[in-house]
Amino acid sequence: MRSWSSPVVPKLEGTGPRLRLWDSADRVLRPITPGRKAGMYVCGITPYDATHLGHAATYLAFDLVHRLWLDAGHEVEYTQNITDVDDPLLERAERDQRDWQGLAAEQIELFRTDMAALRVVPPHDYVGVTESVDLVVAMIEKLVANQSAYVVTEGEYPDVYHRITATEDFGYVSGYDRDEMVRIFRERGGDPDRAGKADPLDALLWRAARPGEPSWPSPFGPGRPGWHIECSAIALDRIGFGFDVQGGGADLVFPHHEFSAAHAQAQIGHGRFARNYVHAGMIGLDGEKMSKSRGNLVFVSKLRAAGVDPSAIRLALFAGHYRADRSWDQGLLEEAQARLARWRQAASLASGPAAHDAAARLREHLANDLDTPKGLAAVDSWAVEALAHGGSDRAAPGLVATAVDALLGVSLVP
Repeated sequence: MRSWSSPVVPKLEGTGPRLRLWDSADRVLRPITPGRKAGMYVCGITPYDATHLGHAATYLAFDLVHRLWLDAGHEVEYTQNITDVDDPLLERAERDQRDWQGLAAEQIELFRTDMAALRVVPPHDYVGVTESVDLVVAMIEKLVANQSAYVVTEGEYPDVYHRITATEDFGYVSGYDRDEMVRIFRERGGDPDRAGKADPLDALLWRAARPGEPSWPSPFGPGRPGWHIECSAIALDRIGFGFDVQGGGADLVFPHHEFSAAHAQAQIGHGRFARNYVHAGMIGLDGEKMSKSRGNLVFVSKLRAAGVDPSAIRLALFAGHYRADRSWDQGLLEEAQARLARWRQAASLASGPAAHDAAARLREHLANDLDTPKGLAAVDSWAVEALAHGGSDRAAPGLVATAVDALLGVSLVP
């Protein structure tokens, strides 16, 4: 599937420091140690209401990871999926009396436009589930063959499920106990009460065709992929087993990332799906949870249509730490707009105070678990001094503009 156009990412002098990130699975902050190539898989949208600020916050966080790896001299193999067939999409299409494929195409294009406007460096591979059904079917065949999966024979539909007992370390990604898993599984699309399953937590791999639903042929009968298996199959195909970072929002820790890892590990037979699991916090609105059910989502496209500079959106979301649950409100946006105006004014000066220390501190703070609040403060300090006292370093404004562009993805050119 076509991705979106890439912004030009300028190159800073020297090489950035090694990136450290919080691993959600091991609950530890540690260095990320890729080789020459750094591999990242970030779960993409289900295209029926893209792109709200929760999406934006997640993809901006992993855009920082991408940029910091580039700054450290790595080649980046980045894959992102699109869940372009799934229950929420089909339900929205039915509600709105739309063709589900047309709705998906419309929302995917809107997402591309938003990502390009936000200056997100695109993934190398941007892959739809509908493009990957053959990969999913082949993987399920292997899981059935090694007895990690089975067909439910009770009831009308012969769905295929994954056994949670197929891997010895199931649960390591979330760290949840069984009761919590069952509760969250039920809340987030699981079916613990499905008759005929070997275990209530076994996850759907292949949904047998239901009347009126899209389906594809398979050895198990016509149907479509379950949610978690799509990411396992796409990641294994595009970047392989044991890649550096599995990323997404914190709401994907369980069941999605837990089962994506379990499916892949059950096929391979050993090891860990990803070396590091990294998750972004949730975005609220005016102190309340932002959600589809509440109807209080804030969309990037609507902010852009109202004339909000995408660089101000980036700065507003970077004002809080990526792992923190945080709130969006008008005051946050206004502060970001004022910060952007201040930085642009300082960067437009003919000269300013020396900026090498500010650029180095920006690099260091971002490399320390994407600490954007401290990174923004480092640039603030330079901009305030430049506007208040000036300086004689003619290269300083350009260095700050380059560092902010390369590392934060914020353009200081109005």
